[in-house]
Amino acid sequence: MATSASSSLSKAVKQQYMDLPQGDQVQAMYIWIDGTGEGLRCKTRTLDSEPKTVDELPEWNFDGSSTYQSEGSNSDMYLIPVAMFRDPFRKDPNKLVLCEVLKYNRKPAETNLRLTCRKIMDMVDNQHPWFGMEQEYTILGVDGHPYGWPSNGFPGPQGPYYCGVGADKAYGRDIVEAHYRACLYAGVQICGTNAEVMPAQWEFQVGPCEGINMGDHLWVARFILHRVCEDFGVVASFDPKPIPGNWNGAGCHTNFSTKEMREDGGLKFIEESIEKLGKRHHYHIRAYDPKGGLDNARRLTGHHETSNIHEFSAGVANRGASIRIPRSVGQDKKGYFEDRRPSANCDPYAVTEALIRTCLLSETEEEPVEYKN
Repeated sequence: MATSASSSLSKAVKQQYMDLPQGDQVQAMYIWIDGTGEGLRCKTRTLDSEPKTVDELPEWNFDGSSTYQSEGSNSDMYLIPVAMFRDPFRKDPNKLVLCEVLKYNRKPAETNLRLTCRKIMDMVDNQHPWFGMEQEYTILGVDGHPYGWPSNGFPGPQGPYYCGVGADKAYGRDIVEAHYRACLYAGVQICGTNAEVMPAQWEFQVGPCEGINMGDHLWVARFILHRVCEDFGVVASFDPKPIPGNWNGAGCHTNFSTKEMREDGGLKFIEESIEKLGKRHHYHIRAYDPKGGLDNARRLTGHHETSNIHEFSAGVANRGASIRIPRSVGQDKKGYFEDRRPSANCDPYAVTEALIRTCLLSETEEEPVEYKN
């Protein structure tokens, strides 16, 4: 199993320094999405005192030519703090700071999808849209090989691994436990975790979050996972189909509801939303992975608990459908629905914005797109 060289450095020696007092000063780690729309970057600055709100945090800048976000001749980009969390790595009073990225002209960077998402959420805040996202991921060695898999072969077929217990079924639980506790410490609204169908594949759930908080909390949960994996010397992959063949892919199923859906008789509003979604399938497919549907084409094949990327479908308790209505929701006639199409590497700002535009703002434009499996 190939782990990183830095993971073998002495954590005990490092801890000697981490235990040193820091006075009244605070380390703030600024986090942002890079030009790939998937990768995260970070850097740290010193503050003279502990900030109580995100408004107290200063703007900052970085070299966008080194993050796929600008040319070298005009490379300064602005970091605008938008959400603040406790730092589970340096601990209190230090902070994690999620930032939006603006270009030199103060316009949003191409991968800053939060700005428009927030505007859309503000338009429907009286409907109190709630989201919950189920983030699947795969633990890999630094050589790209799934953690715990035989170096020259494959583990036993899928079946015993989902929610499995035991050294021969659960691969990498220490990482999962560390990530869960770190998210709780940080203030991320993580609400659960479980082993997934493919060995070395796991899932954590974030939510319910209202409006823009969904994207903020999921991105910070992803950052924390990357940092935890860094400490263990392994890699967290959000590739929607990391291993070809008869192995499950990785998605980010998105649960959605409004105040009307959650109240008595809400099933009517759920069904109305699903009807709208069915008329705009290709728009959503384009929004649900960072490559406009090409990544999801490897995953949404109609097999391995997925729908077919070319077709829209919905059903009660159907994990092979585009949209699943949980059985309890069908019985109670109220609650939420689950959109199973978003890929593991989706941008949650794009996904949640698309759901609001279609279900609540009743936008209808649709352009057929050809996808290749």
